[in-house]
Amino acid sequence: MILEMKVPSPGESIKEVEIATWLVKDGDYVEKDQAIAEVDSDKATLELPAEASGIITLKAEEGDTVAVGAIVCHIDTDAAKPSGSAPVAEVKKEEAKVVEVKKEEVKVAAPVAPTSYASGTPSPAARKILDEKNIQPSDIIGTGKDGRITKEDAINAVPSMGTPTGGNRGSERTKLSMLRRKVSERLVAAKNDTAMLTTFNEVNMTPINTLRNEYKDAFKAKHGGLGLGYMSFFTKAVTRALQLYPDVNSMMDGDYKIAYDFCDISIAVSGPKGLMVPVVRNAENLTFRGIEADIKRLALRARDGQITVDDMTGGTFTITNGGVFGSMLSTPIINPPQSGILGMHNIIERPIAVNGKVEIHPMMYVALSYDHRIIDGRESVGFLVAVKEALENPVELLCDNNPKKAFEL
Repeated sequence: MILEMKVPSPGESIKEVEIATWLVKDGDYVEKDQAIAEVDSDKATLELPAEASGIITLKAEEGDTVAVGAIVCHIDTDAAKPSGSAPVAEVKKEEAKVVEVKKEEVKVAAPVAPTSYASGTPSPAARKILDEKNIQPSDIIGTGKDGRITKEDAINAVPSMGTPTGGNRGSERTKLSMLRRKVSERLVAAKNDTAMLTTFNEVNMTPINTLRNEYKDAFKAKHGGLGLGYMSFFTKAVTRALQLYPDVNSMMDGDYKIAYDFCDISIAVSGPKGLMVPVVRNAENLTFRGIEADIKRLALRARDGQITVDDMTGGTFTITNGGVFGSMLSTPIINPPQSGILGMHNIIERPIAVNGKVEIHPMMYVALSYDHRIIDGRESVGFLVAVKEALENPVELLCDNNPKKAFEL
């Protein structure tokens, strides 16, 4: 029987996908549930498993965009499994060994060109002229006997104006994945369709560093190796500020404003397919341990390419941390249809004035980009100041004056 495999729906709003990579070849024998292809949607990369065992016939090429429900391959379920065939992983491993052996075997000695001692060698007079012009003999083709550079060659030589002479000048044209193209469209739309503005502030990270240094070992031991990172502090500070300034936790829908009484925080993470923004649901109700556990879970799924559409759907506000890559200051782009995004940056020790004295403290610049159509200056500045206040006074404002209870120790 010939089984027609169709593209399953990755989500309600997704109408088409792109064949990113075929993991099998036309005519291969595949096992049921074996991953046969990776497909890109505009939100995630998913694996396509075989629906039955048999010989596969591919009906789409890598890079093809196919509609959800379209046929991408046939599987002949009546075909017998080739005798002595090894599992796919072992076959690939053996193929890799063969390639390595062939590479070792194929060693062809480069032809040795005959040496001409006159070729490219300037006469004494020519060398003097070339030195004055700061020209290398290798940049000139000699017209003398056996290619020797004559005085006339040196006189007529023109210094190079930067023309490439033997360096690599190749280029490669690669089609962007559907996910990357969708990200590009959304970023451009965010710039074009919103009245985006950015406000900045700075945070003294000494109080958080002091708190983390005191409790991080106990936190890790208590919660099975889970680290007490900066993201849980920032997430708690953001959810508190969103409740104080609810306009930042709302979004535009035509002529209407949609306000939310919950905080679903999108956390920007870097994955193998590019930037992913999974969502921590109801972050306002989570403890430090709960936030750290959820962020770790989502980050691992993104790193392993297992992130799903549901993991990234929704979100009322976004936090992005460019500081992990060394960014000192940036203007993050809003993640539509949200109205605000908080950018974290690297921590640098800088001198600041404290009670009339100059002290050195670990400082971080923070940036809030917001949609000015729905968020006014008072709300945007007030929100960022509220985040700063919570981060600089975490024991009182984030831990309710009881860090041990807040960290569940």
